[in-house]
Amino acid sequence: MLMPKRVKYRRVHRGRMKGKATRGNFVSNGEYGLMATEPAWITSNQIEAARVAMTRYTKRGGQVWIKIFPDKPVTEKPAETRMGSGKGSPEYWVAVVKPGRVMFEIAGVPEETAREALRLASYKLPVKCKFVTREETAKEKGGEAQ
Repeated sequence: MLMPKRVKYRRVHRGRMKGKATRGNFVSNGEYGLMATEPAWITSNQIEAARVAMTRYTKRGGQVWIKIFPDKPVTEKPAETRMGSGKGSPEYWVAVVKPGRVMFEIAGVPEETAREALRLASYKLPVKCKFVTREETAKEKGGEAQ
């Protein structure tokens, strides 16, 4: 599972997921990408499950990039614990994803294969996603991504 080696604070506030993604919103490394269309927290387990689904479908051909990293700890209190006595201990890690964020990229495979691999990966994620290409996102960005 993905998680940071070390963090400055063990527990963080929940925060909010307002607005669209301003960073990571275009395909930069690969040819095709999987873009989130709604905000969510994506756990390290879900990222790993999506990665496995993609690499298995492509039979380890091509190259896969994971462009999100779970760096936010989520705390939980033990079951049947009374209220109070501070915040719970960190249980798992999440990546905060806003709409427009490209989460996975793939290159070195035909478009049909990439489309199917990313579709299988999207089933493992708790957000609605769409398949995007490098050209589409470059047009939206204003021709910056070459």
